[in-house]
Amino acid sequence: MRIEEAPVAIAVAAVAASALVLLLLRGTRRRAGGLVTLRDPLAKYPLRLVDKEEISHDTKKFRFELPSPDHVLGLPVGQHIYLSAKIDGNLVIRAYTPVSSDETKGYVDLIVKVYYKNVNPKFPEGGKMSQYLDDMKIGDIIDVRGPNGLLVYKGAGTFLIKPHKKSEAEKKFAKHLGMIAGGTGITPMLQLIRRITNDPKDSTKCYLLFANQTEEDILLRAELEDIAKRHPDQFTLWYTLDRPPQGRLLVHAGNASARCCTTVTVSSCSRSH
Repeated sequence: MRIEEAPVAIAVAAVAASALVLLLLRGTRRRAGGLVTLRDPLAKYPLRLVDKEEISHDTKKFRFELPSPDHVLGLPVGQHIYLSAKIDGNLVIRAYTPVSSDETKGYVDLIVKVYYKNVNPKFPEGGKMSQYLDDMKIGDIIDVRGPNGLLVYKGAGTFLIKPHKKSEAEKKFAKHLGMIAGGTGITPMLQLIRRITNDPKDSTKCYLLFANQTEEDILLRAELEDIAKRHPDQFTLWYTLDRPPQGRLLVHAGNASARCCTTVTVSSCSRSH
C-alpha cells in the first residue's frame, strides 16, 4: 500500500510546487522592458502622485509613481486605464490614456483637462474626477485599474479589435490610418503614432485631424509637429480650430498627400471629466 501511495504523493507535491511557481511568476510578472504594474485587469493598484505640472490654464500633467523604479505600467498600445476615487460619498471612475511611453520605468504621466465649476453652463458642477485630481496633493494616492479597451495595436498595421467587450478579438490590417481627435482625446492617438513611427519595420501611414477651440488649446503640439517633420512620408498632421487666430493661417505639418485612403478610422474626444 505504501509503495503505491508514494508516486501519488510525489505527483501531488509536484503539482503544488508548480502551482506555487506559477503564482509567484504571476505576482512578479516581468517583460523585456521591466516589471509590469498592471498584472491583473480586474485589480486596483494604488499609485502615489509625485508631481503636478500646469500645461495651460485648464490642463495639467499628473505624474504617478509606479511600485518601483524598475516597473513599467504594462499598457498595450490602444488600451487605457481607469482611475477611481470616492468623491462626495460616491465611487467615480474615469478612463485615461497615459502620455508617457510604456517603456518608461518608475512612473506614468497623465494629461488631464480640468473642468471647473461654474464655467460651462451645461455642466455647472464641472468634472468630478478632473477637479478631484486637481485638488490632490503630492503624496496622495489614487486607484488605477487596467489594461482596458476593445482595441490593441500589435504593430506593422495589425489591430486586434473586439466588436463587443465579451466577444473574441478580430484581426484587422491597415496600410493607411485616419485619426480624428479633440482636446485631450489626443493622448490615445499619440500613443499609437509613437509606436508606429518608432518602429523602422512599421510602414503604416498615419493622418491626424486634431480639433481644438483655440491655438493655445493644442496639447502636445511640439511633439506632434516634431514627429511630422521627422517622418514626413509617414505622418500627416492637420489642425482645425473653432476660433482661429485673426490674420494668420494655421496650416498642417507633414506631407499632405492627396492619396489619404483611410482603411481604419479612429476617433477620440475628451470625455473624462
